[in-house]
Amino acid sequence: MAGCVDVRAYAELNDFLAAESRDLAVRRAFRPHQTVKDVIEAMGIPHTEIDLILVNGEPVDFAHRPRDGDRIAVYPAFETLDIPPVARLRPAPLREPRFVADVNLGRLARLLRLLGFDVTWASDAEDETLAFVSREQERFLLTRDRGLLKRRAITHGLFVHADRPFDQTVEVVRRLDLGGQLAPFTRCLRCNGPLVAAPKAEVIDRLEPLTARYYDEFGRCTECGQIYWPGSHHPQLQSIVKAIGAEL
Repeated sequence: MAGCVDVRAYAELNDFLAAESRDLAVRRAFRPHQTVKDVIEAMGIPHTEIDLILVNGEPVDFAHRPRDGDRIAVYPAFETLDIPPVARLRPAPLREPRFVADVNLGRLARLLRLLGFDVTWASDAEDETLAFVSREQERFLLTRDRGLLKRRAITHGLFVHADRPFDQTVEVVRRLDLGGQLAPFTRCLRCNGPLVAAPKAEVIDRLEPLTARYYDEFGRCTECGQIYWPGSHHPQLQSIVKAIGAEL
């Protein structure tokens, strides 16, 4: 046994802790080989949720080895700190916000596609596959599985706190500040393929009578052929945009 440290988590990182450990310094034992990343993740906080670690008031990286009696403060992304500028732990933001969602977030994937985001999802994807896709295709991994986010290979990940798909969608867009990048009706909700304009004459035989009567602009998925038009899913889209506080 190397000793003990006091660890304090801030803001939403407390959601990963037991009720009795929130918003206070928690005494944690550690072994000589353990890093601050090991100590913090043992408490239940995935490294992908952490933006800054201070040890005795000084910023450190995940590989830092603590000493007996150290005071460790852990902060999430976008936390406002009244200290001089410091190097943050999160990797540089991905150039293009793309996602891979775990098997339990299929409805979230669908709603993010409605907003125009590139989201891969499969109902039978294994954890190893999700981690591989996230790393190799440079996609944010969206999950409610803390253990999955603790995998060393995953650098861009987001633990989704909300339970309802609508709330999950608003949470993801707000936390990653994506309100200015919405592009509705550019992605297929079914398969994630890009949409292209489709002349009415080419799709009219696939339309319901009222749709054919009242709409003239249509989109077609380049992958599965699904047809979309401005009125489809419009109320749902408007509700999400309003909750986000964005404009189209």
